[in-house]
Amino acid sequence: MKYLEARLSQPDAMLHPMQRFIRESEAVRYEELRAWSVDDREPTLEYELFYVAGERGPYEDALETVDSVRWFDLTPVNGSSFYCYVCQETREADVRWRRAFAALDLLVVPPIVYDSTAAFSMTVVGTGENLRAMLDGFPDEIDVTVRAIGEYDRRHASLVDDLTDRQLEAVAAATDVGYFEVPREGRVDDVAETLDCASSTASRLLQKAQARVMQRLVQRYGR
Repeated sequence: MKYLEARLSQPDAMLHPMQRFIRESEAVRYEELRAWSVDDREPTLEYELFYVAGERGPYEDALETVDSVRWFDLTPVNGSSFYCYVCQETREADVRWRRAFAALDLLVVPPIVYDSTAAFSMTVVGTGENLRAMLDGFPDEIDVTVRAIGEYDRRHASLVDDLTDRQLEAVAAATDVGYFEVPREGRVDDVAETLDCASSTASRLLQKAQARVMQRLVQRYGR
């Protein structure tokens, strides 16, 4: 089973009004589409669950102005983030790019991640042939950047997909020896012994792994 991680940037004319709000406003730092479904009874309706890191008031005001939105419900997580459950009509602009998935037996692995420019990143799994067909099927006006492609496994989770295999081995070894316990039970030397490498190498692997995960956390969930 292959996977592909891609970043898609749409022209202004194809943007959902809320994507345009994200791009033009400073109220949203980060947004994830966590889950979605289509109403079998009324296929033109879709339901979505978003996680949003940003200001709730301006976001809610913007939602109120979107013609395609039937209803929505916002649930706070804390003072700087919330969930948005929304029912909306499917827009023709979205149907156009979604056709790239049609009849290809592909699966999008949540979340779909929106950045402050309103571009979004997603991970898709399927056969290599179908993934190539998907890329060929996107409208020409959508800018598609393939960030990664290969065999899919559990390590391609959202927080660790920037880590190398060796860095993941170092984190696993550190966990096993109690390096991350409070108070700390294991030392860098213990990690190095497990990895059969120098202590300086083990320390560098752990530092890089922790830095990448922390950077991803801050990028994803805000300050």
